[in-house]
Amino acid sequence: MQVAGVDFQVNHPVLALGSTDWLPALALEGEAAVGCDTHVAVRVQAQVRLIEVRLFIEPLDEEPGPDPSFTTVFEGPISLADGRLVIGDVMGETRFVSLIGEGGRRRIRVAVDEPGWNAVAVDISVGPRL
Repeated sequence: MQVAGVDFQVNHPVLALGSTDWLPALALEGEAAVGCDTHVAVRVQAQVRLIEVRLFIEPLDEEPGPDPSFTTVFEGPISLADGRLVIGDVMGETRFVSLIGEGGRRRIRVAVDEPGWNAVAVDISVGPRL
């Protein structure tokens, strides 16, 4: 089920998502996305157009879910200490916070329309607590 849809203007080509804890330094190097125990950093197109982000909570029912044509760039568990997921630019200028549920580890899947510098659409799927 889609629970949020947000458009972001980013000045830096990295969108971050994860816990409300402080964002650690995540080096993308040549990757489209990297993650750690609490956050995921995703490479996106900066300063050209808005980045469209959709947030889904699993299990998905009959409603349309994440775009199946998107490429998964990260899939794995992250810890959301207080049950909130923060999405925003790494400069800290723009952010969106959504209460997902109880705190704990959850499986996160991040998919983009075009991996790398040209990504302008991001689908985030959050699974149940692990």
